[in-house]
Amino acid sequence: VQLQASGGGSVQSGGFLRLSCAASGGTSTSYTMGWFRQAPGKEREFVAAIAWTGITTRYADSVKGRFTISRDNANYTVDLQMNSLKPDDTAVYFCAADGRSHLNDYSSKQSAYSIWGQGTLVTVSS
Repeated sequence: VQLQASGGGSVQSGGFLRLSCAASGGTSTSYTMGWFRQAPGKEREFVAAIAWTGITTRYADSVKGRFTISRDNANYTVDLQMNSLKPDDTAVYFCAADGRSHLNDYSSKQSAYSIWGQGTLVTVSS
């Protein structure tokens, strides 16, 4: 399975963007999918995750209430709707896949994800 993230760009504070992650090269949708981000000079951090059913989600406290993760298993895509963006949201955003189908204690950890896409840059100006 390969993952391709898209949708990054530059917006002003308070604006919105929608990131999308497209999966190809496989037929299974039984993956937990996650979004992570890495700001300049900082460690990569967890943003959001969604179980294969699309029903269960998890968010980092810093984005809760502003970001929404969703998935379309028929089209092998996972989206991240980002509203009320802040300069602190500036980062390269990565999508990733975990072969386990359900969220668990490790779903916010990078080590849980075995497949990673390339990043897409989000820049939020004040």
